[in-house]
Amino acid sequence: MSTDTQSSTTEQTQLKRHVGVVGLLFASVGSIIGSGWLFGALNAAVAAGPAAIISWGLGGVMILMIALVYAELGTMFPLSGGVVRFPHLAFGSFASYSAGWITWVAVSTTAPIEVEAALQYATKYAPFTAAHTVAGETVYTLTGLGYVSAVILMALFVVVNFYGVRWFARVNNALVGWKIFIILLVVAAFLLTAVHGENFTSHGFMPQGWHGVFTAIATSGVVFSYLGFRQGIEFAGETDNPHRNVPIAVVGSVLITGLIYVALQVAFIGALDPSNLEKSGSWANLTFNGDFGPLAAVATALGLGWLAILLYADAIISPGDTGLIYTTTTSRISYAMAKNRNAPQALARTTDRGVPMISLIVTFLVGLIVFLPFPSWQQLVGFITSATVLSFASGPLVLGALRRRLPSAERPFKVPGGHVIPVIAFFASNLIVYWSGWDIVWKLAVAVAIGFVLLPIYKALGNDVPDLDFAAGASWVLPWLGGLVLLSWIGNYPEPAAGNLNILTFETSIPLIAVFSIAIYALAMKFCLPTPEMERHIEATRAEAALEEEELGSAP
Repeated sequence: MSTDTQSSTTEQTQLKRHVGVVGLLFASVGSIIGSGWLFGALNAAVAAGPAAIISWGLGGVMILMIALVYAELGTMFPLSGGVVRFPHLAFGSFASYSAGWITWVAVSTTAPIEVEAALQYATKYAPFTAAHTVAGETVYTLTGLGYVSAVILMALFVVVNFYGVRWFARVNNALVGWKIFIILLVVAAFLLTAVHGENFTSHGFMPQGWHGVFTAIATSGVVFSYLGFRQGIEFAGETDNPHRNVPIAVVGSVLITGLIYVALQVAFIGALDPSNLEKSGSWANLTFNGDFGPLAAVATALGLGWLAILLYADAIISPGDTGLIYTTTTSRISYAMAKNRNAPQALARTTDRGVPMISLIVTFLVGLIVFLPFPSWQQLVGFITSATVLSFASGPLVLGALRRRLPSAERPFKVPGGHVIPVIAFFASNLIVYWSGWDIVWKLAVAVAIGFVLLPIYKALGNDVPDLDFAAGASWVLPWLGGLVLLSWIGNYPEPAAGNLNILTFETSIPLIAVFSIAIYALAMKFCLPTPEMERHIEATRAEAALEEEELGSAP
């Protein structure tokens, strides 16, 4: 059957390869630079003081370890929605469903949070949000006008994606260029206008100790600000030269933004008026006029009114661009899950433009639902951070299993050190989830449990569900997720305790999590699929990649 006939009969037009190396790198950088940097400098300083500089650097290194793992996997298997498909290769359908569900929960809530961030800053111009006190914390929740505007913005994301990845890449490149320019402009303007050196020592460089440094990494927007690196993986099936472009996009985006974030934190601390710190009494209690938009408030205090105007504009553009990217990503995660037969096959259908339209519509509807229980940026950010990092954690195990079973397989980009970096990456993922705190982890556990309930229901309705390979997947997935919940419950995050027992200390928690991570890694290596089964899964994946290349060709 010819390609044209097959396309018209099955309506399964494949996703089109229209993203080059620059577009792929910009997609990753663009999704990283969202709303996190607009809030992160203040939040991290409150949690860790000037030692927030360490938080940004250490957080970047931890994410880089994870990114290196995905750079190798993404070049071996350059398919759209790769983060969901990778566990299927080494551990079968139960592991891929678990990873896919966690990933989908994380990415489906990201576009809504970016919309909320944009509307919160836009409140300077219209009443899109209003201040409310929730659990003793002041948050800015959507008003009636805000909800209407949020629906319009989410719909706009769908319209842009409908016209395919070529238009998406063109629009995103322009927006990312702006975002990089504005953040570098802020750093330069702050450093050239005022650097109050005493701010780095007057109230202690590390007032909350290492506990504050680690808390900032997980809950103050630090890790959240790095999470977009995997767009280079999600769009791997849509780039013309994935073996070259994916490592550049994944690793390059983390390195570029890491340097920018550290510089921004230094500039922010140095630019703060020392009198504001004196009046607050400590970094933990730091407040100042207009701190709902901290960078714009500092710019105004420095007499840089023109920069404040640009920041308020960017506070709409940056989150809006990231929301656009994550609308694309969520639809492709749904597409990938359907390809693995872990979700309804309708989600894998694409238009003649190569766009998974039904997945896009589902993304839009879920986004609207998310606005109801989480009507503000502050109420949603911690959950997204923990869920996204949890979704990363399966990648190192997949890489380790592939190296154990298939040591001679072709690897266009190979991370050095054998199992060392995968183990470190898995350990880093578990640490970040633990540092997120019990008040976040238990909510995430409920969301994951919902997914496990939906799977048997989906199968009971008569849907075509593949063999779950339960022994290969559940043997480590269930002990891993259950162990993380237990560790968080007996742990010392958050502090003061919020339902957690606060038994573990700094000295005991990190070694315990290291041992736990190594044990789960060993379990996954022991129970991964046999070599013939793994080769069968890989062959099917490569056949699909070859079909996309044969039918669609490379990007011009």
